[in-house]
Amino acid sequence: MRVKLDENVPASVLVPLSEAGVDVDTVAGEGLVGAADPAVLAAASREGRVVVTMDRGFGDVRAYPPGSHGGIVVLRMDQQTPRRVAEAVRQLVATVELAALAGCVSVWRDGELRVRRPPGKEEPS
Repeated sequence: MRVKLDENVPASVLVPLSEAGVDVDTVAGEGLVGAADPAVLAAASREGRVVVTMDRGFGDVRAYPPGSHGGIVVLRMDQQTPRRVAEAVRQLVATVELAALAGCVSVWRDGELRVRRPPGKEEPS
């Protein structure tokens, strides 16, 4: 699985993703800090990466319809400390096959994942 971390996601998330065998790239590493959301999503999609972000705007399926991009995972966190965010991502990768979220708009909150899939893409068994 290939992921691009948005600039608002702490670097502490790199560890659990890397430990899970995820190929991780960052917005900062690509020189996209401060870029508009559509530009970040387009760059990730060109590379076949799912964007992991804490930006709630990415969860807007009207702006980013499922199937029109490589995938989005929005982390909704009440406590956004680097440690808490890393723990949430560790739980996410332990319970969800990230590859199944390609092309989807997903929101992870309090251990639960809500997924909006592209038309015709069924939920994996």
